[in-house]
Amino acid sequence: MLFGRGKKNPIKMVDKKVEKWIYTTCGYCSTGCSIEVGVNAEKKAVASRGVGDADVNRGKLCIKGITEHDIFEASGRGVEPLIRDSMHDDYRPVDWDAALDKAGSEIQRIQEKYGRDSFAIVSTGQMLTEEFYTLGKLTRGVIGTNNYDGNTTLCMASAVSGYKRSFGSDGPPGCYDDFETTECLMAFGSNLPEQHPIIYWRMREAREKRHFPLIVIDPRVTMLAQFADMHLPITPGTDVVLLNALMHVILKEGLEDRDYINQHTNGIEAVEACVKDYDPVSAAKICGIDEDTIRTVARLYAKAGTAMSIWTMGINQSTHGSDGVVGINNLNLMTGNIGKEGGTSLSITGQCNAMGTREWSSCSGLPGYRALENPDHREEVGKFWGVDPEFFPKKRGLTETDIFPAIETGQIKGLWLVATNPMTSMPNTARIRKTLEKLECLIVQDSYVDVETTQYAHVFLPAGVWAEKEGVFTNTERRVNMVRKVTEPYKNSKSDLWIISQMAKRFEQGKKVHFPETSSEVFDEMRALSKGRLVDISGMDHDKLEAARGLQWPCRDDETSNDADGNKVGDPRLYMDGKFQFPDGKAKLIPLPYIENNEVPDEEYPFWLNSGRLVEHFHTRTKTGKVANCNKFSPTAFMEMNPDAAAELGVEHMTYVRVVSKRGDAVVLVQLTQRVPHNMVFIPFHFHDCVNRLTLGLLDPHSRQPAFKQNACRIEAVDQEEAAKLNVELRNY
Repeated sequence: MLFGRGKKNPIKMVDKKVEKWIYTTCGYCSTGCSIEVGVNAEKKAVASRGVGDADVNRGKLCIKGITEHDIFEASGRGVEPLIRDSMHDDYRPVDWDAALDKAGSEIQRIQEKYGRDSFAIVSTGQMLTEEFYTLGKLTRGVIGTNNYDGNTTLCMASAVSGYKRSFGSDGPPGCYDDFETTECLMAFGSNLPEQHPIIYWRMREAREKRHFPLIVIDPRVTMLAQFADMHLPITPGTDVVLLNALMHVILKEGLEDRDYINQHTNGIEAVEACVKDYDPVSAAKICGIDEDTIRTVARLYAKAGTAMSIWTMGINQSTHGSDGVVGINNLNLMTGNIGKEGGTSLSITGQCNAMGTREWSSCSGLPGYRALENPDHREEVGKFWGVDPEFFPKKRGLTETDIFPAIETGQIKGLWLVATNPMTSMPNTARIRKTLEKLECLIVQDSYVDVETTQYAHVFLPAGVWAEKEGVFTNTERRVNMVRKVTEPYKNSKSDLWIISQMAKRFEQGKKVHFPETSSEVFDEMRALSKGRLVDISGMDHDKLEAARGLQWPCRDDETSNDADGNKVGDPRLYMDGKFQFPDGKAKLIPLPYIENNEVPDEEYPFWLNSGRLVEHFHTRTKTGKVANCNKFSPTAFMEMNPDAAAELGVEHMTYVRVVSKRGDAVVLVQLTQRVPHNMVFIPFHFHDCVNRLTLGLLDPHSRQPAFKQNACRIEAVDQEEAAKLNVELRNY
């Protein structure tokens, strides 16, 4: 038989014998895809599919969403509570009362001995919003520690800080529909095809219908950069210089929207004075983008009828992260591109419910974007919860990145981690390891018992995962969507809402504060607290959210949030009326002088070390590392390296090298590619005991977010046989 002839084998779809499809929302990234999970006659989840009439994803899912049903019974799930007296002892299984009694008594012992703030709590962006709200009530209204934060500090804190500085409040002002009407899109450090594939599909579909310029600013030739009209390979950490130079050109050539500036902003004079020093010739020497390109981009952006900016970790994870966000906001305010269709500053959030924790967890303040520093806000929430307002702190305590140094210095003696894994996610892993060893009590609450941080815990509380629970998520565009329970929590694990509410009963103060038993009752509390706030969700309830496939806030309990047919709809954009959240209703234009404080390459450490995401994996691979169809495509850590740089060092494709920084070293497999410049290497951040052994993690002064992406390293030869054995050990860890 000749090659290519004969009968082809038809593609066959395996019959999963789905008895029922249950609506929910994807629990990975912040896109917020509507998803249905199929269960069989034994009520076991066996399939996932996109929801066709959902506006966000319109039936599409990425590889993680398509395989999400596999996480329910993946290896490593926690099956029962565990306790031990020290991290050198073996765990022993106990019932829930014993575990919660142990955890509650240890929190109280430490607080009584060392003070209320000697115990810290760090949560996540993965729980349901009702669970965030309840944890915030427990922390702020019962336990009373002020050292409380979420792991979203590692990814979104600079976006939050920048929004607050520019607009007076957190809250992304735009939406995905802005791709449909924008005339120019600029993406800063955002690789949508791998980070947020469905958002990328929305953007690409919009460009196919109506081509608009796409400008990508990124030091690496990402997949998005390959599809761009212009790629600006910026020097890491110099985004503020480029932004100032763009504004310099716009102001010098009179391309700004002076009417919008005069009516809706303050501070233009100070910005004009600042950017005079950032002419394209001078800026090019710092940021690495030639002067003509700077002028071309400035003119293109300012002359567009509508223009929008998006960004992800490339901006946020920097010592200038908050300033970078403010610079993007400055650019859009200056050109009148805030609060209108196709014109926005849209941060692309990382985790599925990072927005939910920003809105309702009380990490940085109190529910509904209220501030601890505001006595009226403390009074409102105290009265609503039945807590003396004087019990609340008068200002925010330590962020996650400051909590760990406070453990080192002995200020914090106990820590409760909820669905976060700092042994992989925090910079400078070796330092974190020693820090956790100093704790008198570490409580780990997670769906998976084999997360790396559990080896340092005294109490392990097994929690339900994603759609083993019921509640809501909020996505990047402020869309609140419903997560319905698909199956019961695995074995003897419990929902986070149940765990938190039961923990409250271990405290005298907790017996005086009401903790609702169901997520819908919790949501009713949130609705009541939201009325009249920017983040108004009073017009929503669980059933309306499922029926609408998600609603964007603000969505008020009055006719202003009704469509012509009387159905509830939310506002797709903020600041359409030009009124911002400062007392005078005006946004702030803020001058941003650039101060070089990054770690930069030198003779001893000649390479920039960059890090980022892969499409197959999510964060620390706690979930995707257990899913065969995700893990098989990216099973091991690797490093991208420029072929010319590799040739100079005698490094060959698909061999192992040792990467060394001032903090430590890691052995990785090399992939030679022109995606990275001659003086840079790139390592995905998902793998334990790899890139974060090397990162420095200098902090942004405003957001306290680490600069994961501005580090220096060198490349050394390593014995190939030993490296291969080490790689196998890490893969099986």
